[in-house]
Amino acid sequence: MSFGEYGSSPNPEVAQVIPSAVLFCDLPTLVKQSALIRPESIAIVDGKRRINYAALEMMVDRVAASLQRDGVMPKQAIAICAATSAEYIAVFLGSLRAGVAVVPLAPSATANQLIDVLQDANVQRFFVDRTVGAELKSAAVKLPSGLAVSLLDADGHQSFPSWLVPEHVHSTQVVIEMDWPFNIIYSSGTTGTPKGIVQSHFMRWLQVQYAPLLGFCPSTVNLVATPLYSNTTMTTVLPTLAFGGCLVLMAKFDAAAYLKLAQDERVTHAMLVPVQYQRLMSREDFGEFDLKSFRSKFCTSSPLSATVKADVVSRWPGVLIEYYGMTEGGGTCMLVANLYPNKLHTVGQPVPGHDIRIIDEEGVEVSAGQVGEVVGRSATMMTGYHNQPSKTSDTEWFDKQGNRFIRTGDVGRFDEDGFLILIDRRKDMVISGGFNIYPSDLEAVLDQHPSVASAAVVGVPSTEWGEIPVAFVVRHVESRTSAAEILSWANQRLGKTQRLKGLRFTDELPRSAIGKVLKRELRESWTANVVG
Repeated sequence: MSFGEYGSSPNPEVAQVIPSAVLFCDLPTLVKQSALIRPESIAIVDGKRRINYAALEMMVDRVAASLQRDGVMPKQAIAICAATSAEYIAVFLGSLRAGVAVVPLAPSATANQLIDVLQDANVQRFFVDRTVGAELKSAAVKLPSGLAVSLLDADGHQSFPSWLVPEHVHSTQVVIEMDWPFNIIYSSGTTGTPKGIVQSHFMRWLQVQYAPLLGFCPSTVNLVATPLYSNTTMTTVLPTLAFGGCLVLMAKFDAAAYLKLAQDERVTHAMLVPVQYQRLMSREDFGEFDLKSFRSKFCTSSPLSATVKADVVSRWPGVLIEYYGMTEGGGTCMLVANLYPNKLHTVGQPVPGHDIRIIDEEGVEVSAGQVGEVVGRSATMMTGYHNQPSKTSDTEWFDKQGNRFIRTGDVGRFDEDGFLILIDRRKDMVISGGFNIYPSDLEAVLDQHPSVASAAVVGVPSTEWGEIPVAFVVRHVESRTSAAEILSWANQRLGKTQRLKGLRFTDELPRSAIGKVLKRELRESWTANVVG
């Protein structure tokens, strides 16, 4: 099961993008092997608790046995909606061992949103924490009897310890098929109704195979400071567990606490989103922490600014790697920032075996250097959107040879060296008076103003122009500059067709749990106040 052991490919698409498929082994089996080989090695640090692989394996097997006792069958689904904890990890792995797909859900979701997803995925057991349980109770949501299990506090639901089978009861072995669903990740809903993205065991297995190239091994110590329901988090959590490393869990991100924990636990790997990097690097005491243990730091979910990349490379030991891709899979680009100081404005080049192309509005591939929508193809692509074949079709593009690609909805171009430059989200593009306006261009200008801490530009309806661009700005605390002054300053530096038609201050930009600006909320906010 090392990176170099290959077998025959179970998927004809895979054979076209990698030499042959790596011999398959499911993740819970790898955890069991670590428990047999290194039982005393620490698998999870959760606050003051240090849980070794022997203890984790016992918990994982009890979860699997408990699901089997309850009659939950392979390829059915359970859901988890809770804060980060060791119990969360155990339920995730135990469900996989029973052949059951995991649906990780955001605790920030409303009770009605949760119910919709539970019904869509036909969830058989729903694992919650006290906060989520209280939200369901306050919304007067009545779940089917026995559906909910509370991980950390009963709060009216069956408690996790009482739900588990006794320690002497073991699970019945399930032979995991590669095409079985590993998880169903529901999109954040930043652009509309969430869709269930089905990822197979084989897709996840292939992702794990590249991990040794990034330094994942038994000595890995991975500080987890993004939520466990996010695919962003899974990209480092899964390989850490697969290779017998240690997860250091941080339920709520705090920059000062993060740096101290990284120093004390001698952390080697971390996945962070751009807003977290910004907060860490802006701390005056950043240089006082010993971070020499770091080997690799990763960033994804939204582009990290070239300025912050340069700062991280300069002051934070270890390699900085930025990933560009989608939860749906398809093509991935990677930028090893330390090696390409002149390419920090890009998101890197396609990783080996990944085919990234640019297409125009009619779905025709464009020439090198031209702007268009980014589409990608690889062995690691979603099966499709759960129960939504038409939306699955909408996100697919096929080349002249009939090869399937996933549409990203992002607009970009390749430079002369094959590095991808992202311009904006296709859905965020503003069409004003027939001209295409990319909000990221306007945001880049606003960010240069000394009073602007952060900015977001969105398009809002206009009877005269169809759409007009407007800005939401967070000022630095000490600033007294007016909105009119910033608006005038920016418009003097923008092209005539790009000029902002309005600017509003806000205390903070609405963001998802992994740092993406929720532009749909900004549009709705502007329209509700009938400005512009």
